[in-house]
Amino acid sequence: MKNFILLAIAVFTLNMATAQTQVGEVTLPNSLEFNGESLALNGAGIRKKAMVLKLYSGGLYLPAKSSDAKAIIGADANQAIRLVITSGFVSSEAMSEAVEEGFEAATNGNTSGIASEIKKFKSFFSDEIVEGDTFDITYQKGKGSVCYKNGKEVGTVKGMTFKKALFGIWLGNDPADSKLKKGMLGK
Repeated sequence: MKNFILLAIAVFTLNMATAQTQVGEVTLPNSLEFNGESLALNGAGIRKKAMVLKLYSGGLYLPAKSSDAKAIIGADANQAIRLVITSGFVSSEAMSEAVEEGFEAATNGNTSGIASEIKKFKSFFSDEIVEGDTFDITYQKGKGSVCYKNGKEVGTVKGMTFKKALFGIWLGNDPADSKLKKGMLGK
């Protein structure tokens, strides 16, 4: 009986250790659930500025592993990007500016068709942002792009055109951070 208990504890501990992935100073879960579907961690990395300043750790969650950025961006399927803020330099204003720049890059400067959606999305970052905050930027089939801060839903933006631009911020041809993109794609 004693050996059985020790074995059970060992298996439980091993399962707990493998249920998460260390990304810099952050531990990301290997799966998340949104819209009734379990999404697996596809890959992860760290967003850096000026090669040394670590702004956040991020992970891409998909229904099935993929390294095809274009297919991921265009998919009408449940997906999520988790961002965990790791720097005090990421303020509400800085995040809003970064999102604006990201949409410009993801759309090759053609944001006019989704300008109102971008404005609404930027408002999701209006509250104070502090180190340790977690943002889940999701696309939920049938609902749209749903954003959560620290597990609490902050808003939804509908439309596939917006979704493609949103995921293009991290996975597009001109991503926010090319090393983070490679990491999210599991490369």
